[in-house]
Amino acid sequence: MKLARTSTTAGVIFAAVLIGTTVAGCGGDKDKDSKSDSSSSSSSSTSSSTAAETSSSAASTPAAEGTDYSALLIKASDIDPSFTDAGPPILNPNGVPGVGTGFINAGKNETIYDTIVVTDDAEAAAQGLEGLKSELPKKVTGAPQPADVGTGGTMATGTSPDGTKAITIVMFTEDRAVVNLELESAPGDIVQPGTAVAIAKMQEEAVAKGLAG
Repeated sequence: MKLARTSTTAGVIFAAVLIGTTVAGCGGDKDKDSKSDSSSSSSSSTSSSTAAETSSSAASTPAAEGTDYSALLIKASDIDPSFTDAGPPILNPNGVPGVGTGFINAGKNETIYDTIVVTDDAEAAAQGLEGLKSELPKKVTGAPQPADVGTGGTMATGTSPDGTKAITIVMFTEDRAVVNLELESAPGDIVQPGTAVAIAKMQEEAVAKGLAG
């Protein structure tokens, strides 16, 4: 099983954080604002591409490479004895501080992708979560709904856009971390929302404990 989506998810979160930081840093001085009106459209059009480029090159950042966040992850056995690890955790995927992994239930053709990105603070985590929410229509047909987990908990249930998989996605923040869980199964055998939230709450507890330690 390939965990390429772990890197993609981390990149989306990191890009959203960078864009939010750029926008926040643009306010304040009215004189500067009036002088920069003519160039505002140009700078705003490049902010997204700059964030994306930075996320892809972030592997060169020592801070992103130096921390092992694998202790924040739940274990396959926490979910159900039928699940096994897809492989070793991916540390700091795509050079973004955090960790990602996958769990497989071969008997039921179920896969869970678990990505955690650790940001500078809770505000940055909230920005990252908003970036993930904007990507939901590309991944699942169901409309996002509030989920009773973490801060800003959001869930979407449906199928992949091509209809080949049933998908339930749960995302939320815990302190300065952004968590994204994608639960895939065979069409017509969707992971129920209650089950998805229960797994997400276990992951929330693991993150809270790990960051506090």
